[in-house]
Amino acid sequence: MKAVTIRTFGGPEGLAVIDVPVPAPAAGQVLIRNEAIGVGGVDAVIRRGTLAMYGFEEGHIPGSEVAGTVTAVGDGVNASWVGRRVWAFTGVGGGYVEHAIAAVQEVFPLPADLSAVDAVTLGSSGMVAHFGLAHAHFAPGESVLVRGAGGSLGIMTVQLAAHGGAGAVAVTTSSAERGDRLRKLGATHVLDRSGRGGGADAPAGYDVIIDIIAGADMPSFFAKLNPNGRMVAVGAVGGRPPADFGMAMMAAFQKSMSFATFSAATVSEPDRRAVRTAQFDAASRGELRTVVHELLPLEQAALAHRKMDAGEVFGRIVLTP
Repeated sequence: MKAVTIRTFGGPEGLAVIDVPVPAPAAGQVLIRNEAIGVGGVDAVIRRGTLAMYGFEEGHIPGSEVAGTVTAVGDGVNASWVGRRVWAFTGVGGGYVEHAIAAVQEVFPLPADLSAVDAVTLGSSGMVAHFGLAHAHFAPGESVLVRGAGGSLGIMTVQLAAHGGAGAVAVTTSSAERGDRLRKLGATHVLDRSGRGGGADAPAGYDVIIDIIAGADMPSFFAKLNPNGRMVAVGAVGGRPPADFGMAMMAAFQKSMSFATFSAATVSEPDRRAVRTAQFDAASRGELRTVVHELLPLEQAALAHRKMDAGEVFGRIVLTP
């Protein structure tokens, strides 16, 4: 089968299409014939080599979420899974393939009227957005700023904050056109990437900031937190923040601000399952909107990464074997 691997860390040109055997599911696993593969920001971070210190090596196959049909199961897995349309989390990699392996506890049946493409646009981003807001102790009536709202995670955070009764939902994004699209999804104020703008009625500060970017500019956003405000970093597509980023909080000690990171790895499997099931059902009813930037063949994974690196993507690029 075809697979995409990181031949060399660095730019998208380091991705290579290779042939590998179709794997057999081990005990507790299923084999999925992929129809759609989500391309996420973490895939690009891994490809660049930024996370090499965590054990990622060249030769790694990226991709963490897929959707398709179960074709085989390993020992201990109910055979009724075979033939079912599913979404699956493959872990820290293994998704950019024609046939993927996933642990059965990370496999979710899809509603009949939810496409595989929509499933990989929502599956991980919707869950992280939900628990990221919960980690920030977001409450109805509070103001929210989503930093880096143009990707699928930002888009889902905007929708969930709006549905949750936020008093204001501000976004940072790179263009007026993207801002207009985000307004249609629930944003009330559009700021530039530095956090400026938003109009005369934009909040002076925010109760919650959900940060998907991190990077060198992250400390400047502490100034946009209200007293008792909370910033939660749910991603780091812009790289690591400065080592002394906490000094910006100490300089405003009397505002009682807080900062936290959030990883879905800290959420229990039953809680993840409950939220994903509810969100898939909501999307099938049209209550949550997925935004697909483009469909590309699996063999064009490098092109997908070039588009991400260039900041061209609004929503999610999906690979199709």
